[in-house]
Parts: sequence; C-alpha cells; structure tokens
Amino acid sequence: MNQRVRGLSVLLALASAPACVSSPGPATGLAAPTAQAGHVFEDENGNGRMDPGEAGVAGVAVSDGRAIVRTDATGRYALHAAGGDMVFVVKPAGWAVPAGPGGLPSFWKRAPGAQASARNAAALDFALAREGMAQLPGSDLEVLVFADPQVGSARQVDYYARDVIDGLRHGDGRIAAAGARAAAPAQLGLTLGDVVDDAPALYAAVNAVTASLGVPWLHAPGNHDLDAGDSDAAASASYRRVYGPDTFAWEARDASFVMLDDVVALPGQRPAYVGGLREDQWSFLQAYLATHPRDRLLVLGMHIPLFDTAAPGRAPTFRSADRARLFALLRPFQRVLVLTGHRHTQRHYRHGTADGWQGAQPLHEYNVGAVSGAFWSGKADAAGIPDATMDDGTPNGHARLRIAPDGGYRLSWHPARLPPDDAASTAAMSVHAPKVLRRGAYPAWGAYANVYMGEADTRVEARVDGGAWQPMQRVLQPDPRLLLENARDDTSAVLRGFDRSPEAEPSQHLWRIALPTTRAAGDHLLEVRAFDRWHGEQRARTSYRLDDAEP
Repeated sequence: MNQRVRGLSVLLALASAPACVSSPGPATGLAAPTAQAGHVFEDENGNGRMDPGEAGVAGVAVSDGRAIVRTDATGRYALHAAGGDMVFVVKPAGWAVPAGPGGLPSFWKRAPGAQASARNAAALDFALAREGMAQLPGSDLEVLVFADPQVGSARQVDYYARDVIDGLRHGDGRIAAAGARAAAPAQLGLTLGDVVDDAPALYAAVNAVTASLGVPWLHAPGNHDLDAGDSDAAASASYRRVYGPDTFAWEARDASFVMLDDVVALPGQRPAYVGGLREDQWSFLQAYLATHPRDRLLVLGMHIPLFDTAAPGRAPTFRSADRARLFALLRPFQRVLVLTGHRHTQRHYRHGTADGWQGAQPLHEYNVGAVSGAFWSGKADAAGIPDATMDDGTPNGHARLRIAPDGGYRLSWHPARLPPDDAASTAAMSVHAPKVLRRGAYPAWGAYANVYMGEADTRVEARVDGGAWQPMQRVLQPDPRLLLENARDDTSAVLRGFDRSPEAEPSQHLWRIALPTTRAAGDHLLEVRAFDRWHGEQRARTSYRLDDAEP
C-alpha cells in the first residue's frame, strides 16, 4: 500500500497528537470539519510534487486559520478542516515557497472534501525550497512596505507601475544590463490593504505589476478590498479567492511576520466597517504566539490603525475590547512592531499606559503613508502622473523596513518622485520659506520643515548663512506647500487635474522657525537638519531674499 494512502488510516490519531498547539475553532466552510493530511517537503527538482527520494521537512507549522499543527519527522501533518477551508503553511526561516498564479507566494490551498482527499492524498502537500543566498549572512533583511495602492482603473494601475514599481525596479543604481533582470530590491514585500479601490477585477493587473520586482509579496485586506454583501464573511470572498488566507504568519531569518485582516464589515451600517478581529483570528494568534520566542522581532501588518482616529463624538475606529485583547497577547514579547495603513497620511504612534498598553516599552505603531498618496489626485507632472501629495504634506511613495540579524530594525520613507535639482525636497523632508521679505520687518514670517518620519521628540534645527544652529518648533499646522497647491486649484479657471489635491490638514511632523530680517539685503541660505532615530542627520536647504522698501 502506498505510504500516503496508508497514512490516511491514522488521520484521527495524528490530528489529536501533541503537535497540535491549539484546538480548532468553528469551521468556516459549509461542510463539517474532517481529517485532512499532507506533507511539507523539500522540492529538490522544483516540480511542485513530492517525488520519491524527496524528504519531508519536520517541525513546520501548518494551519487552517484556527488551529496550528506541526509536521512530524517525515514532514507529515494532519488537522481537522472543512472542505473548502484554507490550509496554509507558515513559511519557516531559511526556506522559500514557490511562486503561484500572478507571482504570489504559493503557501495555501483549499482543503478538499473527504472523498476528494481520499482520491488525492497529495492535495494538501506543500513544497519548500532552501532560500540559498537571498539574504547574505550578517546582512539586513530588507522589506518593502506598501499601504493603499488603491487603484480603481487601468489608468491608475499604470500610475502604480510607472510611479512606484519602475522606480524600485530600476532605481538606486539597480538598472540592469540589456536583456538582464535588475536585482531584486528587497527580500520581502508587504501590502497593508486597499490593494484596489472597490475594483477586485484589477487584482490580476496589480499583482502582475508587483510581481515584476521578483520579491515574495504578502498582503492584508483593506476596507476597499471588500465585496458588497450581507455578512463580514461574505465581504472578503473576492479577496480570499486571489490572496488566500486573510490572517497568517510568515517567518524570515531575523523576524516573524503576522498579517491580519482587521477590517470587520458592518453591512447596512454607517460606517460600514470597524477595526477589530474575529474569533477564528484570536484562535490562530493564541496558538501561534504560544510558541513564539519572546525576544524575536514580531511584525504585525494590518490595515486599520490600532490608535483611534475618530472625530470627537464619533464611534471609535478600532474596537477598544479587541485592542485590549491584542495588547494582552503581545505584552510578553520584547520586540513588536505594528505596521498599518488606511489613513493616507503618515505617523508614528507609541502606545503607552494611557492606551492600555502594559509592556515594558511603548508599543511602536508605524502608520504608513499611501502608495497612492491622496488617492492619485493632484496636478499631473510631465510624465502624466498626478502629484498625489497627502493631506499632511507627505509625498506618495513606500516605506522600507530593514531588520538586522539581532532583530533591531530601521524604517525609512521613500517618495515616489523628487523634483530634479531641488535641494528643498529630499527623501527625508521638504523645506518651505517665503521667497522675499522686507528687510527690517518684524520677524513674524516663518520657514517650515516637513520631516516625513518625524516624531514628537525628533530634533530639527535650522541656520541661516552658515550661522549657529537654532531649534525649530514642532507645530500642528497644515503644510504651507500644500496650502499653496490648494490656492492654485481654487484660483484656476480650469481643472488642473482629474481630481484636485486634498485640502491641507494639520501635519504630525511639521516644524517652524521665524526667519531673521535684519541681515543685509540680498539672498540668504537656509539650511535645515533633522536627526532621524534610525538614519542619523538628514539635511535640506532653500533660500530667501531680503529687499529694502520705503514706507
């Protein structure tokens, strides 16, 4: 008797073995849960099948989104899952999964019905390959972080391709020789929801563009990835058909990643969704975190921020009970980074006791700016791509997460486009100053620095004409550059773009200093420096002029 067929007779025993670290929750499929089994194996010839002589991989976690089991010494696992449920492998560090349809990582399958499973014992086998030298020993793990590409048309898919992906594929000195492929710009990519703008038919086009980078890419759903439906479960049908499980884990050499669907659909209500988690997700998280090393970096990727963004008097944007429950699960872990999107602005939030966080250190949440910026709005440039600056003055683009072998991490923001030969707009900040002031005028007119990765404790300083550095003051005001763009839109007699730039809102990372007016008439150099906690001193500069005037 074939070993796989013989193994089916012991499924019930395997399913109850100690390898199962959590009891399964209610099935999500229509059929009753049944014993399912398969192998996780090293696919030496790359054909996706477990051939004679190919060895199983022991100790790999496999889940149906509720329970987690681990493979035995032969690579075999068994769990209870209903036909149609998703079963997925938690990719272990040092291993890679093959690329599936559209270039997406092939780490999940639909559980077959009981009879189909008996006919095809390999239906739930998972292939792994050794990663090789994708990440050199002692080097950082480089992760691209996207939030809200939010394309709603073929034209916006083109913006996504030319504005962001082409820059990554050919930027930073990585232009390939003729006929050669450019080096992959990272070892992993994440998209934190709103892949599309209520247009699931565009998933294939977006995936093809992203896959051109040659980077394994993980996704979490956003509120604009939901279908119209009469239940939360039905709302994610289109997303799950393409991307598979909406909650899963993925392990790299120096960090573990957990991608979470934190959008709870509320059909027929206003708002039509709220941030939170389902019971099956809690089962998975509890099972996964139960054996996760406390000192290993844990990165959570989701769409809706954990911090509340509701206007006064409005319902909370994330369910407080779910936040408290998540904080309780995360409290024992020494290194946790939360990555979120949704807001189309950029902000670092340090959760503390006032937020219900009880960990030894504040919990760092990085609310990542949008790939689409302000929903692909604003005046187009010479290439036909909209300006897309967000309402806090952050240019559209992507983030990069670098993780060191010791689990320490660095974050950076990368604008999609920078004006050529403009020292006032750098990757780290933009500086704005009036072009001319009256010499001797009261110094009431200020220069501003929008430091995109700035926090409340970021040190930002300025100097004029090479003099002493002076501290700039953090202010909660709109970015004056975007205010100017709003004024241009207001005063134009014709449409300047398909959609105008967003109304400027107070920025969380804006600094101001009053400009001196008692210096000599003529041009004066203004330099700004900001001290980024991860990348050290960052500089930008501009100039202003002092003119004499008679009363």
